[in-house]
Amino acid sequence: MNQYQKFNQNYINGNWVDGTENKTVEMQNPYNNEVLAQVSIASLDQINEAFDGAKNAQTNWGKDAALRQEVMENAVDYFKENKEDILEILTLESGSTAVKANLEFDLTIGLMEEASTMVNKVGKFEEKSSIIPGKMNENYRLPKGVISSISPFNFPLYLSMRTIAPALALGNAVVHKADIQCGLVSGSLIAKAFEEGGVPPGVFQSLLTTPDVTGDIMFNHRAISRVSFTGSTPVGRRIGQVAGEQLKDVSLELGGNAPFCVLSDADIDKAVDAAIFGKYLHQGQICMMTNRFIVHEDVYDEFVDKFVARSKDVKYGDPRDSDVVVGPLINEKQIEKSLDNIQKAKKAGYDILLEGEQIGNILTPTVIGNVDNNSELAQTEMFSPIALISKASSNDDLIAKANHTEYGLSSSIFSRDEEKAREYALNLTFGMTHINDQPVNDEPTAMFGGMNQSGIGRFGSPYIIEEFTEGKWISVQKQAREFPF
Repeated sequence: MNQYQKFNQNYINGNWVDGTENKTVEMQNPYNNEVLAQVSIASLDQINEAFDGAKNAQTNWGKDAALRQEVMENAVDYFKENKEDILEILTLESGSTAVKANLEFDLTIGLMEEASTMVNKVGKFEEKSSIIPGKMNENYRLPKGVISSISPFNFPLYLSMRTIAPALALGNAVVHKADIQCGLVSGSLIAKAFEEGGVPPGVFQSLLTTPDVTGDIMFNHRAISRVSFTGSTPVGRRIGQVAGEQLKDVSLELGGNAPFCVLSDADIDKAVDAAIFGKYLHQGQICMMTNRFIVHEDVYDEFVDKFVARSKDVKYGDPRDSDVVVGPLINEKQIEKSLDNIQKAKKAGYDILLEGEQIGNILTPTVIGNVDNNSELAQTEMFSPIALISKASSNDDLIAKANHTEYGLSSSIFSRDEEKAREYALNLTFGMTHINDQPVNDEPTAMFGGMNQSGIGRFGSPYIIEEFTEGKWISVQKQAREFPF
């Protein structure tokens, strides 16, 4: 048994406790439906207890930079020392293949190490002279307070830590609710790492509970200073509405509809290499995944032929097999949605270039060609190994089609002409565009975030510092000031 299967409890005010909601949830392996752990979920009273405890603990934590530095470094060491068990629980609980689990682990370590450099970014950072004689202006960044963190199932560890690590480093307390489907790896594991690292009680709280219990409390509890959420756009809209009523700040990373743009002069072999990774990593269950391939008509047939051929060779199966690329979708509901999308494509008369097969909770790669970019299908986030390919009559038409979506998270563009590609990239209404690469990219020091309906705010250092701290101006009148009355 993996050690983290034993940590099937909430971590509240420094104690591991069962939930008191009188309801249990089974955490299952999405590949074979094996029960990994059973959790008694947290009640509304316990959620209130967690927020109140975080509020009480935050002040001293925010003032102790030396302790924050020590805890952050210890937590990184804990992750490195327990790497193999962490990789295994990522596979068992989220269906991560070996490539994806290792990528997620490495991203998490890089993020935590970068967060450790932020510890001393709190406090006075700038002095400026004043227009008033004898006055000095001081600008400070102070901890925001209590951060409410809500994370998804797809990159559960990394997308949790992307909020938690910088928030803690900058002196905030965090109340974290993982997606219950991956609550061990993105809740309990993180709590254990910080507990072992020496975090004071109350500074980090891990709640294993469900939306029907939480309601809006993770968005509007009186203790919350900022809500950080990664998930669907409809839920993001609800958070914005609820938090906005109380003028609470939000960081929202929401849905995507990433275009993979293949211009007429693209190197098709290199584009296909990138396309395979950017479509099938983690079974396509990534907000940045390629949702639409938009290909210039001059190279459409070549791209399609080579992409389909490569897709046929993608290995699928048990994610514990190190050669497997496509493992299980997270649950049966996601399988049903994916099969329904394939039926919609057939009904619309699109080209079924490679039809996927359901094998348990696995959907094998599916490629659909000549998709109408304006269709409901093309405007739907697949979140599965279904590749949609559309044709463009010109490069300008291609960019226009790419921009035809309510979303604006990530995008990519392939061309041999770097300057032309950069010009087009600046015209893509997405928060991130990658030239001659696929759209699934994230780095600790990159500006990460979306436009339009894909979110609000930016992750990455140093951009996250402004999100998770509060600006304060102190002026010091060093000489007596003369007043007009």
